[in-house]
Amino acid sequence: MFAQINTAISRYVNFTEHELDIFNSLLYFKQIKKKTIMLQKGEKCNFDAFVVSGCIRKYYIDENGFEVVLQFAVENSWISDISFSIYETEASHIFIETLESSDLLIFNPETKEQLFERAPRFERAFRILMQRHLAVTQSRLLHNITFTAEQKYDEFLKTYPDIPSRVPQHYIASYLGISPEFLSKIRTRKLRS
Repeated sequence: MFAQINTAISRYVNFTEHELDIFNSLLYFKQIKKKTIMLQKGEKCNFDAFVVSGCIRKYYIDENGFEVVLQFAVENSWISDISFSIYETEASHIFIETLESSDLLIFNPETKEQLFERAPRFERAFRILMQRHLAVTQSRLLHNITFTAEQKYDEFLKTYPDIPSRVPQHYIASYLGISPEFLSKIRTRKLRS
């Protein structure tokens, strides 16, 4: 059950079998049905989840009542609300929802701290994961400012090549910051060229 997460986390740091055993002993497995809200605005996020299988979206609702997708998490991705809930005392401003039935391996803040105490090299691995997340977020912000809608869609397809076949088009449009109708025009143009 842990081979997938062990491979993913070992890309950043080489761990001993003993360290991986500690890591695995602190995770718990959870199956979550499609369309389950894992976190709602106003709640405190108490998990970091690794996606073994499935598809999850992280989003917020803007002042006009529109859902704005911030992230898709698919196999071998992590999902949480790191900005407020996990390490702060504030309630979350976001929602996390499964778009497909999902199998997850989950930490809570207490078990993660136990991991860092018992196997300190994991702190480095999670720091690298956080740096990668920050780099991806910064790149996405830059693309949103400088790219055309078509360029943003091309970048999206490079990052998430299988998402268009897994989620409704309006979620992709929301992620890109464009209307579903405009995304449909872009996709039609791409098919013709």
